Amino acid sequence: MMNADCFAFMSSMGWIAWLMPLTFLLLVGLGFASLAKYLFSHTPQGDRS
Repeated sequence: MMNADCFAFMSSMGWIAWLMPLTFLLLVGLGFASLAKYLFSHTPQGDRS
């Protein structure tokens, strides 16, 4: 879909059509942030003295 078609479809559906993609992007961003935090701050569970 082109941008104009997408925006016209979203405006015909009301506020819920604007909320869904923003919520999806927020969840994807939080998922990437938590993955990055896990990968870069994970301490190995080896021998701790």
